[in-house]
Amino acid sequence: MIEPAERSKTIVVAMSGGVDSSVAAALLKNEGRKVIGITMDFFGPAEDAHPTDAGRSCCGRPAGQDAGRVAAKLGIPFFLADFRLTFEQAVIEDFILEYRRGRTPNPCVQCNRFVKFGPLLQRAERLGAEGIATGHYARVGYDAPSGRWLLRKGLDPDKDQSYFLYPLSQAILSRTSFPVGELRKAEVRALAEKFDLPTAHRPESQEICFVPDDDYAAFLRTRIPEAFRPGPIVDVWGRVIGRHAGVLNFTIGQRKGLGVSAAHPLYVVAIDTAANKVVVGRSEDLYRKRLVVGDVNWVALEGLKGMTEAAVKIRYRAAEARAVLHPQEGGTVLVEFDRAQRAAAPGQAAVFFREDIVLGGGTIEHSLD
Repeated sequence: MIEPAERSKTIVVAMSGGVDSSVAAALLKNEGRKVIGITMDFFGPAEDAHPTDAGRSCCGRPAGQDAGRVAAKLGIPFFLADFRLTFEQAVIEDFILEYRRGRTPNPCVQCNRFVKFGPLLQRAERLGAEGIATGHYARVGYDAPSGRWLLRKGLDPDKDQSYFLYPLSQAILSRTSFPVGELRKAEVRALAEKFDLPTAHRPESQEICFVPDDDYAAFLRTRIPEAFRPGPIVDVWGRVIGRHAGVLNFTIGQRKGLGVSAAHPLYVVAIDTAANKVVVGRSEDLYRKRLVVGDVNWVALEGLKGMTEAAVKIRYRAAEARAVLHPQEGGTVLVEFDRAQRAAAPGQAAVFFREDIVLGGGTIEHSLD
């Protein structure tokens, strides 16, 4: 298998201001590559950025300051690139639209699909670079027998980010490197200390980068306050058992904050935006054996010619589950699990694996009984 590092001499590294992308840049420079650092500015001035637990934005100008210090330490050119409009249109507006539809979006997938890779590669070409690199925990290489570029899980199972990268095209994978994909997080931290990088001890943020305090409902109220209309909470038989202050306050599988009491725990099992109602039920009402997945991107396969077995993840932190994939008309995929899965939320990504290889993935459209 041919590794991406063999394909390009000059490479642009997306530097987020964190330790992973900092070490990625350092490793590439140590290989003798000509490295150019770029921080993609999604938020503009520091006062407009969402602070992480480190007191800095993960994708804005404060992050660029950290990345700039790393670039100076490494002696590489560095640029702060304005991607605010692209991010607003491709990620934030989609996030809002999906919640309006009663779905649970995955903004990291959207960002990787429309912002972090394609537009960055175009910027890299203008700088004379042949490829790009990021600090993602994943691996990519060329498989000669199939003639396809493969996306593989990162070596560290606790940090693997291949789930978020399934939308990447063959053209992008062929020009992308993930230098820390072969390392564990502890090794990355140790390398950052060895290289004496300013970001060696920077903590990580687990929040959505543009949602302050991870309070998505509060964020949505500032953008679409008219969408928060009171309505009924009903049980699975359609009986009204309470009231809500807006369906956008809820997600599939939610238990806390329902505002209704019952003899047994209740969970959100469906959100009906057309009727402005929230449907609640028991934990067992959340389980489904079949899902329909749309907007599918195939990575290791050219397409799905017939049914095939795969391990499927329906959330980033969910365990993989054995399933059979059935091709459907229009390019959708019917996923039939060996065992029913809990709380599969429309709008989330379903990603198909075979061992450590990403076969492809798509967006959960709906579940079937």
